[in-house]
Amino acid sequence: MTFLNKYKLSFFPKLNPQVWILAIGRFLSELGTGFTLFYAPIFFVNKIGLSATSVGLALGSASVSGILGRILSGVLSDAPQIGRRRTLLLSAAISAIGSLVLAATSDFVNLVIGNVICGLGLGLYWPANESVVADVTPTENRREAYALTRLFDNLGLGMGIVLGGVLIATTGSYRSLFIIDAVSFIVFFAVVYVAIQETCQPKKIRQEVTSQTASWITALRNAPFRVYVVINIIFTTYVSQLHSTLPIYFKNFVQVGESAKGFTETTISALFAWHLVITSLGQLPIARVLRRFTHSQVFTVSAVLWGVGFSLIWMTGVASSHQLVWASLALGVFALAIASYTPSASSLVTDLAPESQRGVYFSISSLCWAAGYFIGPPLGGWVLDQARIVVDSFWICLGLSTVIFIASLQYLHRLLKIKH
Repeated sequence: MTFLNKYKLSFFPKLNPQVWILAIGRFLSELGTGFTLFYAPIFFVNKIGLSATSVGLALGSASVSGILGRILSGVLSDAPQIGRRRTLLLSAAISAIGSLVLAATSDFVNLVIGNVICGLGLGLYWPANESVVADVTPTENRREAYALTRLFDNLGLGMGIVLGGVLIATTGSYRSLFIIDAVSFIVFFAVVYVAIQETCQPKKIRQEVTSQTASWITALRNAPFRVYVVINIIFTTYVSQLHSTLPIYFKNFVQVGESAKGFTETTISALFAWHLVITSLGQLPIARVLRRFTHSQVFTVSAVLWGVGFSLIWMTGVASSHQLVWASLALGVFALAIASYTPSASSLVTDLAPESQRGVYFSISSLCWAAGYFIGPPLGGWVLDQARIVVDSFWICLGLSTVIFIASLQYLHRLLKIKH
């Protein structure tokens, strides 16, 4: 066996083939999402002519339907008649429809409709996906399994962002990005249909779960899980700022050079590609380094990094020079914050959830993302329509809010010690 083969075997974790197949399918889907994620706010504000506030509200509407999708996903994923696989298929089909609606959108109403459909599809995806990974992965490998799926997510997003930037620079066709996104969901549907097997265990679920209502009540009575829910909402509110507020801020508020104009779409594309490259490269190494620490300690590391990152975004806006350097540093720090948090978060949910109720626990965890994206885009959109001093101060306020994040983590640490 060559040195290279030995290195590959030692670097990549030994995981169930289902995890690898799901990761590859997700890579293809995220490739299309990368085409639209960071360019949609710019397109609807600068090209269609909608206000930043209305675009923020429309993006936030996806979280409303996302709440319904996440609840349904938890129920359907644990239901013997449906299961994880069919829920994933339904998610991909609905997401493709939503992308096609956005491709034809020219006004606020249709923008809301498209986002509502996309939010429903995304909501259906996450609890089912996380449950499949948990079902087929032993406890000691779960952080690395979730890190692997995030790795392929970020690789797909990164490539999509780069290719999307190139497409816009050469053709100026924003609408084609949404069509490509729809095609990527169709490809993901095909991968799941052909290669993913059902991992739900109907007999065990029938024996252990008497009703879905009882499962939700049991989960919400879990004290460490309740604290985790608050922490996860804060975290996802932070992430939403990267996807909705930051692209417009870079484009319209950062004054670069003598022209005092913001970053070009190509520069923004390169910045977020850099961010996702760091996130991708950091996923597995960070998961391995941090697995010796408790979940609350890992979350604290992430919180500190978020505070530093938001401070660097403030520097990007107020600095008279080297804006690109400050922005690059900020997005690199955000990448490390995300890479350290997400695998540990999914692993903690799996540790806290009874095997028969994983769908419900991951559904509630995923609802935090809906809540964060419901709060984040409208808040960011409103801020961007205010005076310049308010816009710049927003990033400092976000940085200071990490104090609340860290205080909640100390409480979580005590509860987890009591539980174990």
